[in-house]
Amino acid sequence: MEKEQFYYDNKVVKKFIYATMFWGLIGMTVGLLLALLFIFPELTQGVSWLSFGRLRPLHTNAVIFAFVGNAMFAGIYYSLQRLLKARMYSDLLSKINFWGWQAIIVAAAITLPMGLSTSKEYAELEWPIDIAIALIWVVFGINMIGTILKRRERHLYVAIWFYLGTFVTVAVLHIFNSLALPVSLTKSYSVYAGVQDALVQWWYGHNAVAFFLTTPFLGLMYYFVPKAANRPVYSYRLSIVHFWSLIFIYIWAGPHHLLYTALPDWAQNLGVAFSVMLIAPSWGGMINGLLTLRGAWDKVRTEPVLKFMVVAITGYGMATFEGPMLSLKSINAIAHFSDWIIAHVHVGALAWNGFLAFGMIYWLVPVLFKTKLHSIKLANIHFWLGTLGIILYAFPMYVAGFVQASMWKQFNPDGTLVYGNFLETVTQIIPMYWMRAIGGSMYIVGAFVMLYNVIITVKKGAEVEDDFTEAAPLQRVKKGRLLGETWHQKLERKPVQLTILATVAILIGGIVQIIPTLMVESNIPTISSVKPYTPLELEGRDLYIREGCVGCHSQMVRPFRSEVERYGEYSKAGEFVYDHPFLWGSKRTGPDLHRVGMKYSDSWHFNHMLDPQSTSPGSIMPPYAWLLKNKLDKSDTEKKLKAMATLGVPYTEFEIASAQKNMDAQADIIADNLTQDPSFVESYETAQAEAKAAGKEFVPIQEREIVALIAYLQRLGTDIKTK
Repeated sequence: MEKEQFYYDNKVVKKFIYATMFWGLIGMTVGLLLALLFIFPELTQGVSWLSFGRLRPLHTNAVIFAFVGNAMFAGIYYSLQRLLKARMYSDLLSKINFWGWQAIIVAAAITLPMGLSTSKEYAELEWPIDIAIALIWVVFGINMIGTILKRRERHLYVAIWFYLGTFVTVAVLHIFNSLALPVSLTKSYSVYAGVQDALVQWWYGHNAVAFFLTTPFLGLMYYFVPKAANRPVYSYRLSIVHFWSLIFIYIWAGPHHLLYTALPDWAQNLGVAFSVMLIAPSWGGMINGLLTLRGAWDKVRTEPVLKFMVVAITGYGMATFEGPMLSLKSINAIAHFSDWIIAHVHVGALAWNGFLAFGMIYWLVPVLFKTKLHSIKLANIHFWLGTLGIILYAFPMYVAGFVQASMWKQFNPDGTLVYGNFLETVTQIIPMYWMRAIGGSMYIVGAFVMLYNVIITVKKGAEVEDDFTEAAPLQRVKKGRLLGETWHQKLERKPVQLTILATVAILIGGIVQIIPTLMVESNIPTISSVKPYTPLELEGRDLYIREGCVGCHSQMVRPFRSEVERYGEYSKAGEFVYDHPFLWGSKRTGPDLHRVGMKYSDSWHFNHMLDPQSTSPGSIMPPYAWLLKNKLDKSDTEKKLKAMATLGVPYTEFEIASAQKNMDAQADIIADNLTQDPSFVESYETAQAEAKAAGKEFVPIQEREIVALIAYLQRLGTDIKTK
């Protein structure tokens, strides 16, 4: 049979590699800045867009979607063409995929520091960007499926199964979790509320880790590890079990992020059961990856690519052992809300994703530029800097997590907390934060070493753009199995059926967990005393979201003796029915705030935002001076109330029409309370005189953002009677 001649598209692969390194260094550098803010809280004092709360989602989005996302696209675009013996379906779609994805990253880099955030973890971007993500993802899917349909290779290799599973599942997760009602171009509210929003978010959040950080990289592992080792995959049968069991079980595990919360017990228990089962397929994949190196371990000593890949697969194994362990209720009770989780997440991100991406880049760049890597020695230096950086990052965070859990739960013989002041915990773990910053710095230095090495390699490489190749066209086969073909091999040459089956496998878990929680009212018992937020409280809640307060403060008191003693009555499902979105949080750098309402005076909250150290000695919270100066924007308040009413919050037309009047009345009460503080009156009058002398507009205190935030904080947890 006559072979067809064609070129593989290397240009798009190179672009994604460059973007991977560029955004990776930016995302990691922002992460280092955040680590330093734990040690020097006032490092970016006065600059709102450099505050911790606004930069944290930028860091997570940059690392997940910019660094890992671009690495994923680079690896898929390279391997897919070779595995299918076909150029990508459309060069135009490849370009749209690349430039569209970079535009989305730039949009995130602009909007998140501005405070334009939905607050939903790993899904903070506002609705116009969410739509853009969906469109670019569809472009990627069309390009991939189009290439599969015009392939010259009959059976789909295991890596492609993972690519297809990734495409389908990320699309489903992103669309359903991002459903929101827009108020304006820059503001929207989640269509789900409270418990339901939490379940949908962590169904998405856990599976964003599963199907964006894991399954595509498993596909890359199945392609690049055999290539780098020049060995076949250890077990074809194990890869089949690995793929189908992993995508089916993973989708059920989201509720393990919500153990001991107001989520119904049946959903929590389902999450635990499937999370524990996850260890089997996860370790099956790790074993398949490591045993692929059988007979090639001598190369690991000398080849940096294999060093990175071995540590990456080992990191995957560690993270996927720890994940199921953390989902056990007894362990989760200790680890959740602590720095233990930060250590766990970064073992996965830095070792599994980071090192596999680095290994892939070190293998791809010399191949794409028809040359040798500039310096094996520099690559080895990068490896050891990165490995030691991971250890120095993760180990102190584990220690910090154990210290936090221990101190939070200790009681005196008389029944009082040994460490009643939350800040006693914070001051104990500052040395761990120093070590984390040092470890992170080493990891970033290693990445810069790689950047230098790659630049020199590219400069001395060939100018050849695309690879020339030839392959015989695929011949159609009649219905039924080919001679000697197993049932799964038959499925491997039917990409549409394989994709449909993968979609069914991932939909089952989501449907079983989410539909009953949305439809069966008994899952969320109502509480008659719970009322909607006032207009001023709603504006204050939006400020709380804008400043990223949920990144450091939880709003979920779990039913533990230690938490009830420290914070107050444990949280009930019915308290969150008007919360669009939910704000339960996932980390306690500061204390839980669900029962903070009326615990302190308005003046205390004002001074706490002005200078946290003045009210809480030892606090590592930065000051929020701009909240005390900025005039509250009330132009969209009525639109916000109407949107909430559309989502089922019982605001009447009269309440919406009276919003401005009600806001002014509540703001006046808070302003009067503030004027009871002599120090406030003195500074307020001085500022007023200075503004008058300078001919500047003076914003009365009742019109400032801080008043709305105080109104919201004073409302928290006061809807039910507590001791």
